[in-house]
Amino acid sequence: MAELTGQIEQVTYFDEASGFTVARMRVPGRAGTVAVVGCLLDPRPGEVLAMVGEWKIHRTFGEQFAVSEFKMHVPTTAEGILKYLGSGLIKGVGPEMAGRIVAKFGDQTLQVIENDIEQLRKVKGIGRKRLAGIRQAWQEQKEIRQLMLFLQSHDIPTGQAMKIFKRYGHHAIAVLRRNPFRLASDIAGIGFKTADRMARRMDFPTDSPLRAEAGVLYLLGELAGQGHVYYPRQDLERLAAEMLETPAAPVRGAVDRLKDAQRLVIEDISGGVAEPIPEQAVYLPYLHQAECGVAGLLAELLDAPAAIASPDGADALALARQHASVDLVAGQLAAIRKAVGTKVMVITGGPGTGKTTIIQAILHVFDALHAVIHLAAPTGRAAKRMAEATGRRAATIHRLLEYRIQKGGFQRNADSPLKTDLVVVDEASMVDTVLMAHLLAGIPRSARLILVGDVHQLPSVGPGHILGDIIASGAVPVAALTDIHRQARTSRIITNAHAINAGRLPALDSTDAETDFYFVERHDPEKARDTIVHLVAERIPKRFGLDPIDDIQVLTPMHRGAAGADELNRVLQAALNPQRTEMVRGRRVFRLDDKVMQIRNNYDKEVFNGDVGRITALADGGQEIEVTYDGRRVPYATDELDEIVTAYAVSVHKSQGSEFPAVVIPVLTQHYVLLQRNLIYTAITRGRELVVLVGTRKALAMAVTRDDQRVRYTGLCRRLIA
Repeated sequence: MAELTGQIEQVTYFDEASGFTVARMRVPGRAGTVAVVGCLLDPRPGEVLAMVGEWKIHRTFGEQFAVSEFKMHVPTTAEGILKYLGSGLIKGVGPEMAGRIVAKFGDQTLQVIENDIEQLRKVKGIGRKRLAGIRQAWQEQKEIRQLMLFLQSHDIPTGQAMKIFKRYGHHAIAVLRRNPFRLASDIAGIGFKTADRMARRMDFPTDSPLRAEAGVLYLLGELAGQGHVYYPRQDLERLAAEMLETPAAPVRGAVDRLKDAQRLVIEDISGGVAEPIPEQAVYLPYLHQAECGVAGLLAELLDAPAAIASPDGADALALARQHASVDLVAGQLAAIRKAVGTKVMVITGGPGTGKTTIIQAILHVFDALHAVIHLAAPTGRAAKRMAEATGRRAATIHRLLEYRIQKGGFQRNADSPLKTDLVVVDEASMVDTVLMAHLLAGIPRSARLILVGDVHQLPSVGPGHILGDIIASGAVPVAALTDIHRQARTSRIITNAHAINAGRLPALDSTDAETDFYFVERHDPEKARDTIVHLVAERIPKRFGLDPIDDIQVLTPMHRGAAGADELNRVLQAALNPQRTEMVRGRRVFRLDDKVMQIRNNYDKEVFNGDVGRITALADGGQEIEVTYDGRRVPYATDELDEIVTAYAVSVHKSQGSEFPAVVIPVLTQHYVLLQRNLIYTAITRGRELVVLVGTRKALAMAVTRDDQRVRYTGLCRRLIA
């Protein structure tokens, strides 16, 4: 082993999850810079490291020093301090401001910041407010680095330090010493296994009640992520015992204690004639409250009188016919009659069956009654589509209910409902249990509600099967549209989607040069990947005049593999947006003008899961990204970048509620685990003008014939029937 001390000149690569770093360092007595590799703690240019390791020769990059141990020291020279401060270490101090500060205080800069920070007021541009921000950021940075050292000693990814610090503040280390399992429940991106590994390194007993309780709660959270509102107790305890590698008794005890502490809710469910022994359903409290709320509020809405009386059926149909752009068929007229005669109803049907035509007709009828109408959808893209189709304003459900995180959540609720007579919600299959509970709470009892959606699409990403359960319960009238409009029958996208929904293989061979549906056979995943890149970057834009980034979307069943979202994003980014200003964060590369997607709801920024935008700026010395969504600019700090991913290719689940001029879909046997009829149906119905499948007929046949959708454990249908 050798020892080496040097100052970081440049960080070439840093993986915030593992800490793996490639850096160039200046070492006294050596010409040029030295390549250093190893796991470091958020390395910054200007930092001095005293390292223990060994010299190695990399066959491509030459001589490198592989670090096994190190100690960090702050820089002592003015040049080093300038690099250190300008690296984004302190929010609000970029390279320019760092230059001013170091010009004033030289090699004493860090001592000034540490011991007499008021002196910074002498620097141009630093007033009282900015000084307070620098003071807070400097103190937080010191504590975060202490936390990083603590996490590193317990084998926890140091890239999570900022999230942990934000959650627990100055008490972070003390909190984790008392109960390391809190990481699993409190910090997104840290699972139970990571927290459990930390607990073992801290010599926490494996039979600790805290471990069993944390394991049960974590597992229920994972199951909610798979769509379950509750889980059967016996199955839950079996899975938890397997995960914890422990006997069943400690898990049963943990479930009982969590119930007594009101951290779980347990209900007996009647087994029926075939299963006379009652089953116990285990809920996380928030999901139990939400499901009971949906059932109760829906019943109240159905029972309460409408503020606007139902018009005469004949008059309503006459109005509808008068304003319809096409002749209304019998099924559509029946749906309109139901809509004006009931408080709550569902309109469901596949593409080309006239859902939009019916909505427009219903809106004209209620306009004639001078009703106050609100239109909404679960996502921004779905709301935009709804507005374009109806010529009216439409909002996301969150915006409709005026979500304000600073004010505690939804401002439209049971105490302050919307002022409306009719609410129409499109893409209702995407609405999960929690969001539906909030929606129903914000609708006055005197209003009407129409849910519009395609029940055959993938269910919501969040827990529940709201649209399917409401239809199955029979609690509200349902208009199920099945006839394809004459105008839509010429589209092979639509006819093939209906064939797939019926369990039939779509028509793949066509001599029609003007078709909107193509199948390109590729058996090898790598060749399929390369074909997709060629289609998106060259063939489709040239043949159809579509923009390869804005108009064409690749939808894939999986994230991993040669034709998964991760690899496709890498190769499509290289083909469509090469050699631009970029920011490297671990294995992810963000470039100016990249197409990106928000992957979780961020209420502070008012961007939501599935929103797609473009990177329009890399600011503050590469420490901040700006993404523009439909003309609105949203900044992201470096610790927020796990909320966005490149979106040249996205999963089919993430595409719900969206519609694109063209979609390209890999369908390969390697995707077998996720190939389902509703998945391929959902993917195809995202394309408006063009759909191209790339893969094998065998894989497509697998998807079409497999309709054994995973059961989602929900109690809503039972509650609505009761």
